[in-house]
Amino acid sequence: MTDHDKLFIGGEWIDPAGREVIEVRSPYSNDHVGAVPEGTNADIDAAVAAARTAFDDGPWPRLSPQERAEVMQRLADLYGAHLDDFATIITAEMGSPMLFSQMAQAPMPQLMLQYFVDLARTFEFEERRDGLFGPMLVRKEPVGVVGAIVPWNVPQFVSMSKIAPALASGSTIVIKPAPETPLDMFLLAELMDEAGVPAGVFNVVPGGREVGEHLVTHPGVDKIAFTGSTAAGRRIASLCGEALKRCSLELGGKSAAIVLADADISTTVPGLEFSGLMNNGQACVAQTRILVPRNREDAWVEAIGAMAERQIVGDPTDLSTTLGPLVAERQRDRVEGYIEIGRSEGARLVAGGTRPDIDTGWFVNATVFAGVDNSMRIAQEEIFGPVLCVIPYDDEAEAIAIANDSDYGLAGSVWTADADHGLDVARRVRTGTFGINQYLMDFSSPFGGFKASGLGREFGPEGLSAYLEAKSIALPAG
Repeated sequence: MTDHDKLFIGGEWIDPAGREVIEVRSPYSNDHVGAVPEGTNADIDAAVAAARTAFDDGPWPRLSPQERAEVMQRLADLYGAHLDDFATIITAEMGSPMLFSQMAQAPMPQLMLQYFVDLARTFEFEERRDGLFGPMLVRKEPVGVVGAIVPWNVPQFVSMSKIAPALASGSTIVIKPAPETPLDMFLLAELMDEAGVPAGVFNVVPGGREVGEHLVTHPGVDKIAFTGSTAAGRRIASLCGEALKRCSLELGGKSAAIVLADADISTTVPGLEFSGLMNNGQACVAQTRILVPRNREDAWVEAIGAMAERQIVGDPTDLSTTLGPLVAERQRDRVEGYIEIGRSEGARLVAGGTRPDIDTGWFVNATVFAGVDNSMRIAQEEIFGPVLCVIPYDDEAEAIAIANDSDYGLAGSVWTADADHGLDVARRVRTGTFGINQYLMDFSSPFGGFKASGLGREFGPEGLSAYLEAKSIALPAG
């Protein structure tokens, strides 16, 4: 990996204002992976000033959508040529199994970028309407300077969900990557430069909470785009509200997978494995509440427990590994704390709950609790680790009520032999995304949450619209 000693601001690699360094260590081996400068408030000021100048006086907002799409296409092509590099960096930074990094962490951001390239070429940025009093022109104009704050679990995926629509809109951006995963963002900055993105359109300042709050409250920033915890989202929403600043928030989840009575165990459990344990359980969309019919509870618990015991835990760079380390010691402590809470609440541990016999790394074995009541903390609070709760229900109405009995509403799924009936269930669950016999996110359709899972939507035309302001112009008659 690479140690960086400069920040990417205003289209140049410049010396940081401070002297502190963020060192990235492998969550598996604890070896040095890389380092970047730790940004300061002064660096945020410089980055916002560069983004402000690029928006107010630069070419980017004034290019046609097709011209912006041409630059973004060059970036997408360059990104596609560096997929292995992104996968390697992300696995080294945060411990994602290499197979998941190769299949999702690296290629999905490139596909997302390509989607917004194509959307920029067809999106109706100006629309003529016949008004009540004469012709009207409705314009969609870029929101301005965007401050983006992103987490460590899927760093490029989450970042691109903000970068791509911001670029397509004609906005400029200052992004603050998480201290755990800054290295992949520096590679992206190199590609931005190579693709010919104008100076100041894209700026990178890694740092902690203080730097993030300075970005949120900066008067030169027009919109904040945040992905992270619900607690942090509430703080950001409050600060943006005081300034009447636009914000979009993609926050936590405690999603439910509803297993109906006609679901087949052999074909359903692999889907539950992916939806519940993806990325070592560190996914906001993870469906960690598994709702099963009470009259088949024992069979489902046995199958889900066996699935957890089959996980191959170890070196995340090994393509056979299915469960890597958690991102940091504090995260392992958090997960183990919830496992103890589950025991104390009376849930029955049927798999995991321990550390594997591995000398290094922040590991927790895949864990399954049975006999869980939905009122328990392990069923209500986001654990962000490989811990699954099997919750029995008596009838379908109760299953839907349990799924909806949550402060969150981000994701979910239903598993059934009758897809039409599954669609009926999907319509009754209060959540932003949902799958029938699967779970996935599609870049053509909006992603986001109900309730405490956030505000606004990403992906699709709705995701682009989040970076646009609508303007109505009354045209002269005739």
